[in-house]
Amino acid sequence: MKEKNIPLWRDRRVMRIALQVGIVFILVIIVGFFGDNLVNNYQQRGLQFGFDFLNRSANFDIGEKVIPYEFDDSNALALLVGLLNSLRVIILGIIIATILGITVGIARLSDNWLASKISAVFVEILRNTPLLLQLLFWYFAVFLKLPRIDNPLIFADSIFLTNRGMNIPWFMGNQQSLIAGIVLILSIVLAIFIWRKKTQMIVNQGVDNKLLQVVLIGIAIEFILVFLLGLDWQFPSINNGGNIEGGLQLSPEFAAILIGLSVYTAAYIAEVVRGGILSVDKGQWEAAKTLGLKPNLIMGLVIFPQALRVIIPSLTSEFLNLTKNSSLAIAILYSDIYGVSLTISENVNEHSIEIVLIVMVVYLVMNLFTSLVMNWFNSRVQIK
Repeated sequence: MKEKNIPLWRDRRVMRIALQVGIVFILVIIVGFFGDNLVNNYQQRGLQFGFDFLNRSANFDIGEKVIPYEFDDSNALALLVGLLNSLRVIILGIIIATILGITVGIARLSDNWLASKISAVFVEILRNTPLLLQLLFWYFAVFLKLPRIDNPLIFADSIFLTNRGMNIPWFMGNQQSLIAGIVLILSIVLAIFIWRKKTQMIVNQGVDNKLLQVVLIGIAIEFILVFLLGLDWQFPSINNGGNIEGGLQLSPEFAAILIGLSVYTAAYIAEVVRGGILSVDKGQWEAAKTLGLKPNLIMGLVIFPQALRVIIPSLTSEFLNLTKNSSLAIAILYSDIYGVSLTISENVNEHSIEIVLIVMVVYLVMNLFTSLVMNWFNSRVQIK
């Protein structure tokens, strides 16, 4: 029998292509409509789309800056200063939130009743209160309520807390600190290599090499000694004028946004970690116990590596959320890229659209880069 020709409106292949073409056509119409509306509005107001305003003088100061910046520098440099301030919060926030979140997530599954309950309270309080409210709490109720500079809180004779911020020990940017930093990095790389070698021997041969264990302990001791004694540390102190000098000063705004973002995101990461660990079959725990592995080795060598397959995708989302939530820094007057862009927009309000596009592209690039790195890491932890 000859096959009957199927009408186009009943051919699934044709209908799928037609549906996709239709969706693209609708999107083009929507973009064209808004684009035409934007062009007409610019023409009616006598404005011209462009980014020449970036070369104009900013005419405003920025409280916190990583690189040199003056009042009459360009808007482009002001945006760069804001971007670096944002990156400082985002990178440090991701590191702190990850460490704290993993710790709390594992503690929630601990057999220790106190550790489990404290972790549960930590997660429930932070996850069920708005982030903006938490940032305002850290800024107004904590850091601005600290003592005045003439009567600072001092911890270990090296950490000063005042309503002007935190002063902590920091290393000098000289040759001694550079050499010590290189040694620290090489120590970390060597420790990772030896740890992987030790882990492979445990998994493949069932033997825990004591010599490698001693070497790891030696590297740890060497790392601590170089960190404490090798780096050229500068400690804060009170000068004759009653001001605090030396070390690294963290403003109340920076400290509030960093701590607020970190602990808020850590609460979500803790639940991601807890869910990932619980997703591992209980038989894996029992099998590891029968091999005589200690609890810390069971978690580090058996359970957590398998849980990473579940943890990484959700962890990526939390990192992206932290990046976007950093824009709330404007609520506590921290000069991130969003806050700087708003100030520029007030000065050159005829280019508000261009400024919004710049900020959108910046956040898009940061999130795409984070996703790229995390997707690469996710591909490495999958079972081959």
